[in-house]
Amino acid sequence: MAEVATFATSDHLLVVIDPVARRADPESVRIAKDVLSAGASTKVCLPEGPEEFARVLARRGSRRPVVVGDDRALMRAVSLLHRQRELAGCALSMVPVGGVLSLAGALGVPTGAVAAARAVLDGVVRRMDLLVDDSDGVVLGALRIPSLPTMREAPPVEATPVPSGSGSAHASWLRTCQSLVRTLVPARPSREPLAGVTRLGPARLRVEVDGVTLVDLDQPVEGVSVTPGDSGLAEVVVRPVSVGAEASPLCARGRSVTVSGADFRYRADAVVAGPVRTRTWVVREGAWGLTLPVVG
Repeated sequence: MAEVATFATSDHLLVVIDPVARRADPESVRIAKDVLSAGASTKVCLPEGPEEFARVLARRGSRRPVVVGDDRALMRAVSLLHRQRELAGCALSMVPVGGVLSLAGALGVPTGAVAAARAVLDGVVRRMDLLVDDSDGVVLGALRIPSLPTMREAPPVEATPVPSGSGSAHASWLRTCQSLVRTLVPARPSREPLAGVTRLGPARLRVEVDGVTLVDLDQPVEGVSVTPGDSGLAEVVVRPVSVGAEASPLCARGRSVTVSGADFRYRADAVVAGPVRTRTWVVREGAWGLTLPVVG
């Protein structure tokens, strides 16, 4: 991750509050608005969906955009600015609110509403590397191949109708039994394939770093990870399947990473994409800016 720090200069903020954040933690949203409004001229926008989010960001004018939301909201903002070819001249700020905040924390954004809002007002802009793929998708923090499966929640237990004329004692007893069933029945994974998720098991992939093959199709692998490193180089780690003794990971650094093989899915930060048979990621050095607290 290449970092070039410059002080945030605009006192005029466009505060874009993601709808997921408003539903998940309205109190943190209120606190963030209060702190930001007390320290700068703010225009607050409440988009209801991705299209309105994009329109608001495109019409920001000279205001510095502040995303109040989770990792997905930050990724959406960076992706939109990248596709509009405006990342170079626009530094983003973020107040993390929501359930998925691991990316924000890894990038150095404070996870508390007050601390994050103060960093927006008093922090510095750090330019960081970005992974861009051949479909114009972006990766801010980490790429994982194959994507990890998730467990589907068990369907809710249907309520049994209470017979007409039943007394309150019978109804209360029935509700207690239904609650006990919900508690004792474990959530089971669905036998149906999940959308956006690959099967468990080794993958056969060819991984090339700057045109040099790191691992080929004859060597099954447990997974591949790619992260933006520093000075325009990506960090690539391939974990071969262990046979007997544990196999050592294969590591490399480069500006371009190509993965090919049978249909595979991948997780770019918090989003699962694919299936694809080949994909190339290229490092864009210092391609985007994020406002972070002053260190030291």
